[in-house]
Amino acid sequence: QGLYSSVVCPGLVMSNMTYRILPVFLWKLLMPIMWLVSGSTAVFVKAPLGIFASSVWLFKQKPEYLDSLVKYHSCTSGLGRCYVEPRKMDVDEDTAEKLYQKLLELEEQ
Repeated sequence: QGLYSSVVCPGLVMSNMTYRILPVFLWKLLMPIMWLVSGSTAVFVKAPLGIFASSVWLFKQKPEYLDSLVKYHSCTSGLGRCYVEPRKMDVDEDTAEKLYQKLLELEEQ
């Protein structure tokens, strides 16, 4: 019916909503560690708008060309450049196909 579904991971973003998860004193202890880690990992998105990188990128793609077994991650380079990284999901393709066929059967009922 022309509907497509993809999985997107926005990454980790430090925002005012994130700060409410833990008490303030814990964030003061964790922030230096988070910034050190952010230089070595791509999933810590430094720019708040970077969380939309994978969603916007995905929106611009032709859905029929996307891999349904891939998760699209918003990432940031050490220099702050936002990009999208596709990563294969740990999914058993045979089981996924059986589930899909079962869903089609249920839809017909």
